[in-house]
Amino acid sequence: MSVALARVRSRRRMRAAPARQRGFSLIEVLIAMLVIGFGLLGLAMMQTLSVRYSQSANYRTQAFNLAYDLLDQIRANRALSAQFAQIDEGSFSGVTGKNCSRAVSGFVGPAESAARWKCQVRSTLGAGAFAVVTQDGARTTVAIQWSDARAGVGAVGNNANGRVAVSSEL
Repeated sequence: MSVALARVRSRRRMRAAPARQRGFSLIEVLIAMLVIGFGLLGLAMMQTLSVRYSQSANYRTQAFNLAYDLLDQIRANRALSAQFAQIDEGSFSGVTGKNCSRAVSGFVGPAESAARWKCQVRSTLGAGAFAVVTQDGARTTVAIQWSDARAGVGAVGNNANGRVAVSSEL
């Protein structure tokens, strides 16, 4: 009987131990809330950075598209390609980026094409955007710069920290 009595007593002790735990303490709840709060702040920061870098990638894609568009226009007017080399930072003064329409009839020369293209650069990449076209023999390079404030790489004012350059042999 002493073995059976010992078993009953040990079972009572095992049942009695969990009865003392009656839920979470206030400090455990506060620590859990703190951990969840930091996790949610981290998620919000990641979402903000994702939006920022997506917009920066969009600007870069648009700049490449504009550079290839100008190279295609230069290829179409190879005989007059030297006139496109006059596109530089100074030639963007007075370009607002509004009303970038093209003529629907008549001859559209390099000057008109370049003016419409510069307007598109400003309307797509912002007021501080500009491009430089250089020709070295048959090689033509289009370099576009813009202020990418969302990328956060020292973007202050019109700081041109976004830059792409595309070269092609004509």
